[in-house]
Amino acid sequence: MYRVRFHGRGGQGIKTAGRVLGTAFFRAGFEVQDAPVYGAERRGAPMFAYVRAARGPIRERGLIARPDLVVVADETLFSVPAAGVLEGIGERSVLLVHTAEKAETWRRRLSIPGPLVALPPAAGFAGTRCAGAAAQLVGRISRDLLATVLDQEDREHALAAFDAVSGHAGIVREGAPVSASDYAAPEWVDLPLEPANVAAPDIFAAATSVEVRTGLWRTLRPEIDYARCKRCSWVCSTLCPDSAIRVRADGAPEIDYDHCKGCMICVAVCPPHAIAANPEREAVS
Repeated sequence: MYRVRFHGRGGQGIKTAGRVLGTAFFRAGFEVQDAPVYGAERRGAPMFAYVRAARGPIRERGLIARPDLVVVADETLFSVPAAGVLEGIGERSVLLVHTAEKAETWRRRLSIPGPLVALPPAAGFAGTRCAGAAAQLVGRISRDLLATVLDQEDREHALAAFDAVSGHAGIVREGAPVSASDYAAPEWVDLPLEPANVAAPDIFAAATSVEVRTGLWRTLRPEIDYARCKRCSWVCSTLCPDSAIRVRADGAPEIDYDHCKGCMICVAVCPPHAIAANPEREAVS
């Protein structure tokens, strides 16, 4: 069975990449599973998709813990532990990275045991290109077959990526069946809770979502004009979906930019229109 995992960010076509590779496998005569997995469903948030393909029935379910091929459409995810890009990689796992760097550079940085292939960026969605390259690496999908899965615009980009990694055709090998006797139960973490005084509870235990700086996903930044703010902070702080707005002692709201993902709900609901949406790249702080 082939087990493939695509990693990227919302908006890069990762769901489409899994669907393209899964459809191509199906047309090549394989039984297939493909599905995306989202965290926060917004543009820029880390996400992944997985594909299983086998000649016989697929009885495995759930996430892929031991991938044969891991495809990384966005190299910045290597610095985001919660993305789990390298989780389960072994000596025979192939890593495909969509990057302008050379493969040797990433091999040295990551110190991974298995093969690593670099796919240079070019025109088109990263996900579509990664799907084309992945089809080449598994060696079971012909170029002509891949072309039948895509529309005209995406076809050009995917086939270009297919050709770009032709020197590594068939490098991915099918993984062995996974025995149920090797199953390891997940570890559980007990999280202490603080009483919720305002808006929503905060979890202060280590290694929780507090440690994940989701503000890195933001493209727009909400900024408060305190001269116009009426201190009706129960509105913005309560409706913030990530509890990223604190209330100060004077009743004024304060945005936690480490965890504000830039959804702009606070901008939409602010009664006096005291919160404005500004491009993140123009932020002073």
